[in-house]
Amino acid sequence: MPCFDFAYGSGRVQLDLPENARYQELHGHNEPPIEDIPAALRAALEAPIHEKPLRGWLQPGDQVTLIISDMSRFWMRQDLVIPALVEYMEKECGIKTDDLVILVANGTHIGGDEAELRTLVTDAVYDRVQVVNHDCLAKDLVYLGTTSRGTDVVVNPLAVGRKVVALGAATQHVMAGFGGGRKSILPGIASMKTIQQNHAHSLDPNEPHSNPAIGNAVLEGNPLHEDMCEAAAMVEQLYVVNLVMNAGMKLARITAGHWLDSWLEACKAADAMYQTPIAEKADVIITSCGGYPKDMSLYQGTKTIDNVEFGLKKGGTLVLLAECRDGGGPAEYFDWVDSLCAGTLDADLRKNFTIPGYIFYLNCEQAARYNILMLTTAPAEPLARMGIKAFTDPAELCRQLDLAGKLVYVIPNGSTVIPAVK
Repeated sequence: MPCFDFAYGSGRVQLDLPENARYQELHGHNEPPIEDIPAALRAALEAPIHEKPLRGWLQPGDQVTLIISDMSRFWMRQDLVIPALVEYMEKECGIKTDDLVILVANGTHIGGDEAELRTLVTDAVYDRVQVVNHDCLAKDLVYLGTTSRGTDVVVNPLAVGRKVVALGAATQHVMAGFGGGRKSILPGIASMKTIQQNHAHSLDPNEPHSNPAIGNAVLEGNPLHEDMCEAAAMVEQLYVVNLVMNAGMKLARITAGHWLDSWLEACKAADAMYQTPIAEKADVIITSCGGYPKDMSLYQGTKTIDNVEFGLKKGGTLVLLAECRDGGGPAEYFDWVDSLCAGTLDADLRKNFTIPGYIFYLNCEQAARYNILMLTTAPAEPLARMGIKAFTDPAELCRQLDLAGKLVYVIPNGSTVIPAVK
């Protein structure tokens, strides 16, 4: 009997599957991880893409804001990069720690406590450099302008009148095409209203479904991405450092420089690492998010569905192993069940667009396209109303699978694999 091992939360889960199926295991490309991160960072900062080296872009006496991602993206292990980046700013650029502030790009998420911030930046950096949580509802946010699509760009004041260095990871994103880069500004340090205006483009302007112009790795014509770029361009002095993780979730590439051009190079690298060629779509896909924090909640964990569904036939079966110790994630995620049951989900979301609401909406669309079974600790009842079957026992989940004669793709880490029919 075939046995497959998956990351699940902070541990592992094994699934014993029947022999009468055609199994194919899919992995991303095995690009080797960076062995000397400080050296790789230095190389990227001194040979940037379409921008001055950082030690020429920054000058002693500059007031500098370093934007980093929050705990939901700790998988990018920016804690391995931040100490070297801060040291480079100090020793090579002449920036005093009193002139440097680290701003956590929480977007609409609630900022973490001191223990979480220390985890993000390391104790050594936290004890020397001021670390601040962005609050999208703060009263002192600053208006920069309005995009061509009507988004009022209002951001954290620490991005105004200062030089801004943004550290992020380039990875596929179901709404924005790719994460990182300009997303450090919008939604990272933007106001709630700015984020809502931008993300509302996720819905089709004329029909009750998601906007077909958005999607994983889709940039051209993507209204969210293009709106985000306009917003980032309003930050007068912006420099970015981009991280790319390999299929084993190890840092494999660093690019730096111009806020758009260097990020686009990182996106190309991510695409090359994650896209996995397949001959045909499968009847069944069995996958994990890669464990915690990728599967900390449905809000985060279902991003794996966004990746792997490219390799699944319509009406096929998707088995997702996602612990979801935080349930839906944001409290309002499951609150949208009421609108779903009332048949007003699309209308209600258009009236009061929120990101958790859209992720819930998208997950319902996915549940309508596929037969989704989850091994999870998230509550079963609201998942059932969405059309998703929840299990807490791996053996019971396996008993519900009919795999006889079917093509089954087993994807141990669906967060770093995007099947692509060639």
